[in-house]
Amino acid sequence: MDTFWIVLAGLLLLVGAIGSVAPVLPGVPLCWVGLLLLKFIPATRDDISWKAIVWLGVLTAVITILDNVLPVWGTKKLGGNKKVIWGASIGLLVGFFFGPWGIILGPFVGALAGGLLSGTPVIPATKQATGAFFGFLFGIVLKLIAVGVIAFFFVRTVIV
Repeated sequence: MDTFWIVLAGLLLLVGAIGSVAPVLPGVPLCWVGLLLLKFIPATRDDISWKAIVWLGVLTAVITILDNVLPVWGTKKLGGNKKVIWGASIGLLVGFFFGPWGIILGPFVGALAGGLLSGTPVIPATKQATGAFFGFLFGIVLKLIAVGVIAFFFVRTVIV
């Protein structure tokens, strides 16, 4: 039965890793739940400390908050408004269906469209879209780093 739970925890980690770049899945929280699950499996419960679980939970919360704040901050920092922010979010969702390039370029194109639809001239709208793009990109990088750290603890716990 332990094997079943370890595989389930691994699947949560895998889906969470995908969710770090896919806009519809809470990537880092799913990874953390997979790691937390290991703490309750008899075969692995002693291989990871509560201290590590709590610190990684705090990291998960901080990264999740930053992931939602950074695109808005980047957009506002470069003069964007709510339409630009909504455009970036919609661009990310639509871009997801176009593979990796869609995920990377979707927020920029969406933010640019939002800026242009709000009546902003092309050059300032491009600047605003760049802020949204870098905010989303930085959020993804932070999520991937967090997933990497959680995966390290996961592998170390399962292999030991």
